[in-house]
Amino acid sequence: MTLPDTTKFYINGEFISSIDGHNIDVMNPSYDTVCAQVTLGGAQDGEVAIASAKAAFESWSQSSKEDRIALVERILETYLAYQDKMAEAISTEMGAPIDYATNAQVTAGSYHIENFLMAVKDFEFTRPLGDHAPNDRIAYEPVGVVGLITPWNWPMKQVTLKVIPALLAGCTMVLKPSEIAPLSSQIFAHIMHEAGTPAGVFNMVHGDGAGIGTLLSGHADIDMISFTGSTRAGQAISENAAKTLKRVHLELGGKGANIIFDDADEKAIKRGAIHCFNNTGQSCNAPTRMLVSRARYDEAV
Repeated sequence: MTLPDTTKFYINGEFISSIDGHNIDVMNPSYDTVCAQVTLGGAQDGEVAIASAKAAFESWSQSSKEDRIALVERILETYLAYQDKMAEAISTEMGAPIDYATNAQVTAGSYHIENFLMAVKDFEFTRPLGDHAPNDRIAYEPVGVVGLITPWNWPMKQVTLKVIPALLAGCTMVLKPSEIAPLSSQIFAHIMHEAGTPAGVFNMVHGDGAGIGTLLSGHADIDMISFTGSTRAGQAISENAAKTLKRVHLELGGKGANIIFDDADEKAIKRGAIHCFNNTGQSCNAPTRMLVSRARYDEAV
């Protein structure tokens, strides 16, 4: 497989070179070898991406529900056509075995796209307030330009969980994927382009947390920030975002406890141990603490 060029950003419907960024190595953790270079964007790169999303918001926010659904359906169709390339990219960048990348990592993305499509078709963006107020309506409106920061260990699961509902809600966005696992998101940007996403609606800039991440979370033209990652980074984002009173959505550093009671089935202990090592152990819900009732203790040991 020819790996995607992660020295390019996707801004305003085009793949462009950085203005003020610098390159770092992308490592294949399975072999501890360099597999690519990624450009970490600078402040000017971030500003251009944010401006692009802001300019596109007026038209995209007024698009119809039917048009948004049609776009996401094209994204899903294109995503499925890229399954093999996506699996190889994910396996290369974060170390999931190729069968797991194919059967779990990639399909997590398509699963979420399919389910958001199912949910939005029954969602009314304008609805009656209630029987007590027959002339009043409640309207769900897009929040604006959203900054999306995703982690490395489940890249397409997290990218689709953020990008797709933002699209369906009528928001425009700037995605900053993990700089240590940028290959799959570069492919995703190609998918968005081939599906016909209007220019400026979806923008992607590679970068690190201290650079592009800080710019997004503190920028006055970013109306909401969505972040999945460590508690430490979530705290820093919350503090930075407070200056502009933007909405903040965080999914932070949980660690998987596994509680086994007396009535657990006979395979619970074995199943819990095996589950620690799915995805090469790189999951936030890997049940690495097994808390066992006294009656099952010797069995667990």
